[in-house]
Amino acid sequence: MKWHVLRPLWLAIGVLAAILVARQFLVPDDFGVHGPSFTYNYHRLSNVQEWKDFPVKYLGREYCADCHRRNVRRLNRSSAHSKVECENCHGPGAGHPEEITALPINTSREQCLRCHALLDYPENGRSVVPGIVDRMHMRRRDCVECHNPHDPREERK
Repeated sequence: MKWHVLRPLWLAIGVLAAILVARQFLVPDDFGVHGPSFTYNYHRLSNVQEWKDFPVKYLGREYCADCHRRNVRRLNRSSAHSKVECENCHGPGAGHPEEITALPINTSREQCLRCHALLDYPENGRSVVPGIVDRMHMRRRDCVECHNPHDPREERK
């Protein structure tokens, strides 16, 4: 074979060898398949305990219901936001009420548009969440001036 063919071939083999040698030094010994399939079981085994020890920030609706039973009951019963977790708008509940005394709801227009911006999906046409066109719907007002976040149906003022 000619050298113009062999040089790139040797270079490719050298790069592959360098990658395999580097992998031996950089990848931990306990990294691999730890379960019946490759789907979700390819991980570092010692990482499991690290994730168990990681502090939880989002505590869920049940935690909120311990003190805010009335709001949670009203939300679950009749609100269009019944499927939305409290912490999506109020922020993470970790440390509440001991360290953080209040979790005020984020009432900014941008917060509401995280879910309610009008998005056209190609498969089914529209999202199941009612969307608004931001530049056309009461542009200079915050959403909470007309809507109660715990029960977003129109409130007449």
